[in-house]
Amino acid sequence: MHFRNLGRAVASLALILAVGCGDSQGPDGSTQFSVLLKDAPGDVTTAMVTIEEVQLVGEGGITVLRDDPLTVDLLTLANTTASLVTDVVVPSGTYSQLRFVISGAYIETENADGSTSIYASSPTYEGLPAGAAVAGSLQMPSLAQSGLKVTLPANALTLTGDEKILLVDFDVSQSFGHAAGQSGGWVMHPVITGAEIETTAGAQIAVSLGDGVVLPNAAALGQFEAKLTNTATAAVTTVPLTDPDADGTFGANFAFLTPGDYELTLVLPAGVTSVTTNPVTPLSVTIVSGQPAAASLTVTGAL
Repeated sequence: MHFRNLGRAVASLALILAVGCGDSQGPDGSTQFSVLLKDAPGDVTTAMVTIEEVQLVGEGGITVLRDDPLTVDLLTLANTTASLVTDVVVPSGTYSQLRFVISGAYIETENADGSTSIYASSPTYEGLPAGAAVAGSLQMPSLAQSGLKVTLPANALTLTGDEKILLVDFDVSQSFGHAAGQSGGWVMHPVITGAEIETTAGAQIAVSLGDGVVLPNAAALGQFEAKLTNTATAAVTTVPLTDPDADGTFGANFAFLTPGDYELTLVLPAGVTSVTTNPVTPLSVTIVSGQPAAASLTVTGAL
């Protein structure tokens, strides 16, 4: 079993922690807490997990933010979010850990012949599709007991009345691999990191054809995708180009990006082997918390 393109098999798990709505703490030193879940697509066909609990760990012990199990395919949450925790009141203060207790999971991977195989934490895992044939086991060491620890910025999260947002990247290419010494087994060692952002941390990309430029083989800009690659983590997010206003300028909106440096490129459709652009690509794009980025490309030639 293999990933067709391991370098692009990157998913991101975005945890949006909306804390309070003003500059002061809530009543009795408490803070309102909301959590949204987001993902970016990768080359794994399916990455289904059941999150049994979401926990916040501080000096006062464990605060359970959610204990209603949620089963979700991470790869269906591309550039959008799903509500995980809404308006939970927690004591204000500093927390050392955010943890997910994961009770079950399965992944579906593509084989060399184009078929797919399923690896599950249990052949009776409730998240499996009806009639699924499980090819092997997916081990999840301690994830159902001690939980999955999210690496926080500076190893701590301070909650006050100010709004805070934590974006958590889940790297699929590093989080799943063959189990050592076992045939037909996989193991889940999630690699996820968190960074504080604001809701406006994103990028809007505009792409248009230069005067007189004709794409080969009757291709259209609506068949292209915009791709942002995080230069520090190599995490990749792609968004199709669309032209909702039918004005000839196509756009892609990237939401909930981790602050940092990115490279913008275009993913070409079948029938187009290369393009030239102004400015040239890859184009450097810097994402700053609270400052939405924008970039424009003009396609000046194509083969």
